[in-house]
Amino acid sequence: MSTGLNLSSVVGKEGGDGKRSDDLRRLVNEAHPPRASDLEELQGLQKTQKERDEAKDEKRQESIAQTLRSKAVNAGPRVITKEPRHLYLPQSPRSRAKAEAEQTDVVREMFHDMSDVGLKPVVVYHNLTVAEYYEHALKYEKSSHITSTGALATLSGAKTGRSPKDKRVVKDPESMDDIWWGKGSPNFEMDEHTFRLNRERAVDYLNMLDRIYVFDGFAGWDPASRLKIRVVSARPYHALFMNNMLIRPSEEELAEFGTPDFTIYNAGAFPANRYTSYMTSSSSIDVSLEHKEMIILGTQYAGEMKKGVFSLMNYWLPKRGILSLHSGCNVGQGGDVTMFFGLSGTGKTTLSADPKRPLIGDDEHGWGDTGVFNIEGGCYAKAIGLKRENEPEIFDAIKFGTILENVVFDDETRVVDYESNSITENTRASYPIEFIDNAHIPCVAGHPKNIIMLCCDAFGVLPPVSKLTKEQAMYYFISGYTAKVAGTEMGVTEPEATFSACFGSAFLMWHPTKYASMLAEKMEKHGTTAWLINTGWTGGSYGTGYRFKLRHTRAIVDAIHNGELLEAEYESMPVFNLQVPKAVTNVPTEVLMPSNSWVDKEAYNKTLANLAGLFKENFVTYQDGGGHVTPDEAHRILAAGPHMA
Repeated sequence: MSTGLNLSSVVGKEGGDGKRSDDLRRLVNEAHPPRASDLEELQGLQKTQKERDEAKDEKRQESIAQTLRSKAVNAGPRVITKEPRHLYLPQSPRSRAKAEAEQTDVVREMFHDMSDVGLKPVVVYHNLTVAEYYEHALKYEKSSHITSTGALATLSGAKTGRSPKDKRVVKDPESMDDIWWGKGSPNFEMDEHTFRLNRERAVDYLNMLDRIYVFDGFAGWDPASRLKIRVVSARPYHALFMNNMLIRPSEEELAEFGTPDFTIYNAGAFPANRYTSYMTSSSSIDVSLEHKEMIILGTQYAGEMKKGVFSLMNYWLPKRGILSLHSGCNVGQGGDVTMFFGLSGTGKTTLSADPKRPLIGDDEHGWGDTGVFNIEGGCYAKAIGLKRENEPEIFDAIKFGTILENVVFDDETRVVDYESNSITENTRASYPIEFIDNAHIPCVAGHPKNIIMLCCDAFGVLPPVSKLTKEQAMYYFISGYTAKVAGTEMGVTEPEATFSACFGSAFLMWHPTKYASMLAEKMEKHGTTAWLINTGWTGGSYGTGYRFKLRHTRAIVDAIHNGELLEAEYESMPVFNLQVPKAVTNVPTEVLMPSNSWVDKEAYNKTLANLAGLFKENFVTYQDGGGHVTPDEAHRILAAGPHMA
């Protein structure tokens, strides 16, 4: 095939070697002419840019400027979304001359009087792509690395988990009577003045940085119930995390985003002032419902942002008649919805990830007039001990776009060691829900047919499954029971009961009975059945008995879904008065009633009475009804709990 160039004829021409060489260079340049004068200009040709709507850009910049405004001034700082092309001039003389000629007045102005914080323009990276977040993380954060599967591994700093005792809620006139305060509550009060001090501290810190990241997204898949959330952060890791966890807007939705409903200022790398009122450490997570803002100081753990949004939704949704729930959720082929409640270690993630039933969500949901919806746009899964054979959906979701938090990996191969707890036991993976092959998109469904409350009873006295009455459902929902196994600490020889109201006490804003009464009302209205499933021990407590086999628990869940347990015969279990089925397909009959599997009946009765006492002791905090149920209803809920002779 001819190239159109006859180089031999050039070489044969008269005029000597110099002329032949010049002619050869000329012909090569004509065939592949250079399109840049130097390397930097060539690199500038690598990326194409979309045409931008200047009016919309200006509107967006004004919105972000107002977000970054100090409460003490009328206007916010000058905002430039994305770094201007020639903010930092190239060093090549030719490229520098061209750049200087192309500079706008705005860019020139940036190089004057930049010593004062108020005059320094803020360079904002707004809703970057995943690839851009990766580039920034790798460029600016030494702790960021790409793993062998393409995930971004990073560190959250000194804090590798939430700081619940540093959470503060402003006591304002409008919401103070709604919020659950006092004994058992996760809400520690703060006054307006202190919130403003911490807000100024966070905003001043963010405005002094060379670059900040703003992500605008939504909470809630139901368009009628969603909130516009804006996150301002100093780290690309935090922006990518919220890109994964919130619902990502389309280009059209982003262009029309406007003023957010709630703003998170993540200045986590900067500490709180310990001498400020209400501070108990250098960390502070402050929520103002009046100002619709959240401030983060002194902790870089990304989970604070996720749970901050959930706390907000736990206040806002019930106020509009929508029940917010800390739960997993899936849907059958026939549209039947099941919600799973359970604390860590109960099997909530494992059981809700059913290959036969598409996943609505793994952690946070709302239940409104039209059905259920996921609050989040992603998942935040535990990574410690992760294996493909046990949790293939999660394992395969760890790829480009996923954040791996505080994991350990091989320095050469970049293969992650999921068994390692060198940094923390609380290693995590954050990824968009679309990374789950079996996800139901959009993440909305009808009203639940079944609610499954999971516990891991390490005392070994609760049945593997029981059917609950409405009052029992309220009682066990408010209790939020599971148990820690013995032997994890020196000197611990017995299981340890753990209670977390509504299976998510740390994130509640209203009194637990508010959520429980809404749950009972919706169950009654939509014919929902509640079940209590124990994934823990039988035949004895932890150390002497054995844990229920996962295949038996799955068989129980299948029997709930196919309607078998609605038609089953039941018998009553003493003390707890739970209704236990006499038979379940593919489950040994002898394990259904716990007393039958214990050899030492006296030890069983003693352990049963002990656990009943722990339930009653825990429920004292809620027995007055909290103002959300009548005294008669509160009495009936209390009566649905265990009774000791």
